[in-house]
Amino acid sequence: MAQDIEIRVAWCAGADRSVPLPFYETAGAAGADLRANFPVGERDGVIVKAGGRTLVPTGIQIEIPEGYEIQVRPRSGLALRHGITLPNSPGTIDNDYRGPLGVIVLNAGEEPFHIAHGARIAQLVVAPVLRARFVVAGGLSHTARSGGGFGSTGTG
Repeated sequence: MAQDIEIRVAWCAGADRSVPLPFYETAGAAGADLRANFPVGERDGVIVKAGGRTLVPTGIQIEIPEGYEIQVRPRSGLALRHGITLPNSPGTIDNDYRGPLGVIVLNAGEEPFHIAHGARIAQLVVAPVLRARFVVAGGLSHTARSGGGFGSTGTG
């Protein structure tokens, strides 16, 4: 069973509070859908040209507990049907960030795409964070792949 983590949310100034907060659409969903929330005067949304990108406001700020991050990921339906994706996917929201949450949206499709006010634009996945200690070593252990680069494991 999934563990519930409390994510505190605050509205940004000028946000439309009738736009739903991030929400898991099904009981088995790993990602909570995140919606566009444009400020007053921009509520017609935005058109992203083919090949273009834009920063979409969400109208919220969040507080993530220590030891966790939130990953921002594309929605597969938008990617398949329209070529809408997130160029830095998965994006990471660190637990010490408290500013407005925006999503960089890229239109990799062939047609302009309208992002409407209140539209589901991305999904948020809460994940635990492990921190590493990086140390200089005199050498590294050998593996079957070792220094093989991109494509070194073959194709297909």
